[in-house]
Amino acid sequence: MCLAVPGKILNIEGDDVLRNGKVNFGGIVKQINLSYVPEANVGDYVVVHVGFALSVVDEEQARQVFDYLHSMGELAELTEAETV
Repeated sequence: MCLAVPGKILNIEGDDVLRNGKVNFGGIVKQINLSYVPEANVGDYVVVHVGFALSVVDEEQARQVFDYLHSMGELAELTEAETV
């Protein structure tokens, strides 16, 4: 199953369509395309699906979703993939 998962932006590089950065998903860090969320800044939480950040969410929303997915065991695909 493919899920959108919240993560915290650690850094941002590039701009426009080449805007990307490292996003932390509870200890798993991945390089994510941030071009769909130009308003996002370092420290913000974003919802990510298949390598693309789709929206900015507040920290409490991100924590609730992440905790819920973790409790259901739905985060295995994050830990199976290689981290950067």
